[in-house]
Amino acid sequence: MFERPSGGDAVVLVSVDFGDADYAESLQELRHLVTTAGMQIRATVEGKRQSPDAKYFIGSGKAEELKLMLESSESKVAAFNHDLSPSQQRNLERFLQARVVDRTGLILDIFAQRAQTHEGKLQVELAQLEHLSTRLVRGWTHLERQKGGIGVRGGPGETQLELDRRMLRVRVKQLREKLEKLKQQRGMQRRARKRSNLMTVSIVGYTNAGKSTLFNRLTRSGVYAADQLFATLDTTSRKMHLADANPVVLSDTVGFIKHLPTTLIEAFGATLEEAAQADLLLHVVDVASTNRDAQIEQVNFVLNEIGASQVHQILVLNQIDRLGMPAGIERDEYGKISKVRISAIDGTGLDDLRLALTEYQQLLKQLSTEESAYA
Repeated sequence: MFERPSGGDAVVLVSVDFGDADYAESLQELRHLVTTAGMQIRATVEGKRQSPDAKYFIGSGKAEELKLMLESSESKVAAFNHDLSPSQQRNLERFLQARVVDRTGLILDIFAQRAQTHEGKLQVELAQLEHLSTRLVRGWTHLERQKGGIGVRGGPGETQLELDRRMLRVRVKQLREKLEKLKQQRGMQRRARKRSNLMTVSIVGYTNAGKSTLFNRLTRSGVYAADQLFATLDTTSRKMHLADANPVVLSDTVGFIKHLPTTLIEAFGATLEEAAQADLLLHVVDVASTNRDAQIEQVNFVLNEIGASQVHQILVLNQIDRLGMPAGIERDEYGKISKVRISAIDGTGLDDLRLALTEYQQLLKQLSTEESAYA
């Protein structure tokens, strides 16, 4: 069954069921990723396997089926719902005579489209180069030619592949140095906020859970928000005023996703550090998602990866309007607000969320006073 494209690259999706419980949700997420990247889905090739095939990942039979599907649907791209090894990707591209994009490559493409700020573009470029570095393995004819003679850096006999690798290493080093300077600047800004005794709050959550919509509601900002994955990448901080408490600094962060590439987590380290250094995390959850428990688990996994697992969280159950749920709060065994049910799209329950922020700010002040008394 084909979905006729209206523009953009035509693509065939490839997804293999290895017995994972969330297979259907993962395939749906791939569809969302592909449309977010601006490509048009023409067909889907699915299969079941016990383990990946070493040469083609999907096996020779499925590879032949995929080739026929690409030809009949006039598609030039195959998007895999999995990460491929460099050799598997090269073998498939040679056999299919088409572009092959794995899940990591697809997410990197989307990040490259979405980055707006100078820092965001540097972070994405670094992640792309780190990913590319594993792909420079005698895959193309031009990488095998010898380069030598007068005026060629590297000396006689150095292959194009070696030149490419060295140029890549130089660029990666430059990007890391630039990002380290930006990280230091961000640290100075963070220390300035600490000296002003402003509570810092970071909004985190699975991509497309409604973080930016909530951020705009709370701060009256115009951060880009849309029903698409990774609508915004660049961390934005704004001062948020509370009726019965001091203002807080609220930061909107990049959304997380299952199998978020390690290269992206590393590249966005300075940005994600906002969450690790915050006083409080608002963990936004799409309560209407059938896969919300797995999404919560994935967000907590990434938070642990970036050193933010010890930061106190309030679970913000968003999009209650889609389920007809009432707004409200839930408290833990110590009487602290642990969950808030809201709808960021229409503002329902935001007063409860402001109450949660006010109470937590008062708690921090109390703890600070007690520490000063014992000092």
